[in-house]
Amino acid sequence: MEVQKGQVVRSLAGHDKGGFLAVVQVAPPFAFVCDGKRRPLERPKRKKLFHLAPTATVLPEEALRTNRQIRSALRRFAGSAENA
Repeated sequence: MEVQKGQVVRSLAGHDKGGFLAVVQVAPPFAFVCDGKRRPLERPKRKKLFHLAPTATVLPEEALRTNRQIRSALRRFAGSAENA
């Protein structure tokens, strides 16, 4: 599956392994991701695409405007992170 801006992805490697993040920019072979808390919009994390597992959820452009909106959008995936 192709990763696109606004897509919710699960981290497969690193300190954020198992966590859900939102893609804010794609520049192959990297994607810039943030979660609105540990990784705010002001300093997104650059991760290689093969370290990300894309989900079927793509957030609308409006949901990527503030850290609060990103946290709110990712909240429903939080319960899934403990099961991963």
